[in-house]
Parts: sequence; C-alpha cells; structure tokens
Amino acid sequence: MRDFRKIKAWEKAHELTLAIYAATLSFPKDELYGLTSQMRRSASSIPTNIAEGCGRDSEADFARFLQIAIGSTTELEYQILLSRDLKLIDSKTHDKLANDAIEIRRMLFSFIKTLKSNH
Repeated sequence: MRDFRKIKAWEKAHELTLAIYAATLSFPKDELYGLTSQMRRSASSIPTNIAEGCGRDSEADFARFLQIAIGSTTELEYQILLSRDLKLIDSKTHDKLANDAIEIRRMLFSFIKTLKSNH
C-alpha cells in the first residue's frame, strides 16, 4: 500500500482541484448545478482516484485507477476550455488550468508505464 500524499501527481492534482474550486467561485449561480458542479467533480475525481488506487493491493488495480484519473483529467480539460469559450474564465486562467491538467495527465501516463515495466 502506498501513501498517496507522497505521489507528485496526486499533489499536483490536489492543487489543481483547489484552483478549480477557486476559479468556479465566480461562475454564475445558474451554473451551480451545471458546469460549476461538473468541473469540481472532474477535478476532485483525479486525486481521489489516485488515492483510491494507492489503497489497492495490486499494481494492475492501481493502474486501473490511474486510468480513471486520466479520463477525469481529459474531461476537466474540456470543461476548462468550455469555461473560457463561455467567458466564465479569462484566457490567462484557462491557460494555467489547462496546462496543469495536461501536465498531470502526462505524469499519470508516465506513472502507468513505470508500473507496467516493473512487471
């Protein structure tokens, strides 16, 4: 069993989740159950799945949860783009959040490759 707090991808995903919560605070109230909720769920799903995978007893199970986290990262990346196009966030915020999501996704792919090469 791994300590998820020691995984760099988890740390970055946690920071991104906090940034998404902050960015969506200014979204219109009519988006509370729409895009605001979707983005927060997608963002929090990333570190949640990394943490849950750490609690599994096999590398294959862990890799499966990392794959789910990758899916959530890609979903969030689109929602960040949509937020920019709807003028809910500015381009600078979009670029920062999107780049962070892309970096996390790359880290997760690399982590999965490492897990598979160890077997």
